[in-house]
Amino acid sequence: MKKKEAAKPNIIISTLDAERLGTLLEALPSNSFPCRDELEEELDRAEIRDPKDMPPNVVTMNSTVRFRIAPSQEEFCLKLVYPQHMDDKGGAVSILAPVGSALLGLSQGDEIEWPKPGGGVLRVRIEEVTYQPERSGDFHL
Repeated sequence: MKKKEAAKPNIIISTLDAERLGTLLEALPSNSFPCRDELEEELDRAEIRDPKDMPPNVVTMNSTVRFRIAPSQEEFCLKLVYPQHMDDKGGAVSILAPVGSALLGLSQGDEIEWPKPGGGVLRVRIEEVTYQPERSGDFHL
């Protein structure tokens, strides 16, 4: 018997993010990162909106997100960034990482599975989008 896949949550992406991510994907070799197909699928199924029409609780590029890990209730924050904005401080996740592409377009209250170091997964809930460029009127990040 096949295991039933969980329904994917609805995602919303801004026209600006969709355009920039499309350009990024076109510039990268087809086998340059392992979750390319998943990111392309997310972009294809997303509802695309003008940046000024983005709901304030949706994860967009350059958003900072507060998460809670179940069942420990531990919290942490990360910023979703383009690969060129990654740094060694550890406070960011690249859109090219599996978790990064999974975050894009999700809303406050959504849950995802997060790979654990050494194997397995954690259940992580998006508690709050603490910063979203569109909500702040920053359309040129």
